Amino acid sequence: MEIRRDRYLNRLISKKNNGLIKVITGIRRSGKSYLLFNLYFDYLISIGVPESNIITIPLDDVDYEEFCDPHALNKYIKTKISDKSQQYYVFIDEAQYAITKEEMKNPDHPIRLYGVLNSLLRRKNVDVYVTGSNSKFLSSDIMTEFRGRGDEIHISPLSFSEFYAASDKEMADAWNDYLYYGGLPHILFEPDNESKSVYLERLNKEIYLRDLCEQYGIREQNGMESLMKVISSAIGSLTNAQKISDTFKSSGDKTLSMPTISNYLKYLQESFLIQKAERYDIKGRKYISTPSKYYYTDLGLRNALLNFRQFEETHLMENAIYNELIYRGYSVDVGVVEVRTPEDGKLLKKQLEVDFVVNHASRRYYIQSAFALPNQEKVEQEQASLIKIPDSFKKIIIVGGNTPLRRNEEGITVMGIFDFLLNENSLDL
Repeated sequence: MEIRRDRYLNRLISKKNNGLIKVITGIRRSGKSYLLFNLYFDYLISIGVPESNIITIPLDDVDYEEFCDPHALNKYIKTKISDKSQQYYVFIDEAQYAITKEEMKNPDHPIRLYGVLNSLLRRKNVDVYVTGSNSKFLSSDIMTEFRGRGDEIHISPLSFSEFYAASDKEMADAWNDYLYYGGLPHILFEPDNESKSVYLERLNKEIYLRDLCEQYGIREQNGMESLMKVISSAIGSLTNAQKISDTFKSSGDKTLSMPTISNYLKYLQESFLIQKAERYDIKGRKYISTPSKYYYTDLGLRNALLNFRQFEETHLMENAIYNELIYRGYSVDVGVVEVRTPEDGKLLKKQLEVDFVVNHASRRYYIQSAFALPNQEKVEQEQASLIKIPDSFKKIIIVGGNTPLRRNEEGITVMGIFDFLLNENSLDL
């Protein structure tokens, strides 16, 4: 079974030998290593690069553990770059393992790995590629530490189109699998549903939760796990640290304070497990600081956290739409439209929600996620906020199933989830 990741491979190819450090970020097990060590490696070989000129260093491999020390790493790479007349390619996988706890805890502590990378950049015959699973010590530092000499490529788990193309199932069956088990590439290689469940549960416990606690010095692992479950249960719902804190207190759990919850949410975002969608006042053209929505980067990990007991297709579809928009490179916010409605002889302010305000350069789209539109009442409910938006950008309702593409009398485009997911230009149909 071959999993094509042409979107990311083509981006890497376009950036080859551009004088910048290519930083590939993303959640653990999302396919960063496969992209770099398999797809891109094979591409370089296909255009005539000698295998000896491709230096691969997977820092999460025990055989390369000694190179987590930046000095040893630097020395090793220099021994491999033996001919100044030849072009070399350096692949460093899971670079956060070369960053010490002291460097993590102290923002003023110089990160020695960055010195190694900058040293490599000074060599005109070396092209550097780095992968990592923590944005705090990679993507957020590109502009500062690498002084504009870094180039980030963020990789997501498989989109549904990638998942479907690699599977051997009918579309509806592939969709059910995708909603239930998510898009981590290895899922496609598990032989049965029980194996998929066990794989996801193990990742949550042994990789993601463990990594979070080790990287951030979290002693109370149960507290972080409880918060992850709360976020998983509330995807698509407005929330904030205070609201989550109140939820814990109401259940008698006072172990997590509001500041701790705020920090934990930041850690989950930095590790790419969740993504935050901020609220945007469409008429007022300003952001609303709180509350926000959180979406899980991979639905399978979300479902496994909850022991596969909360399979609400409405919310999961909304999460999948959000992930697809991020995969396509859009900026995504949650929209708010303020309207005034007459009640008891008075005009009362009311806020209507737009699921997604989607931006890319000068383009904008307003999107509602609706699992079904069984009657006119539901149609009017879903399009109420869209109608009140005072501009002419495209307005779309995405519906579950094979709903035929149409434009209604209000000028709103209605399309099925498969039309949206399987056509990268679907928003312009």
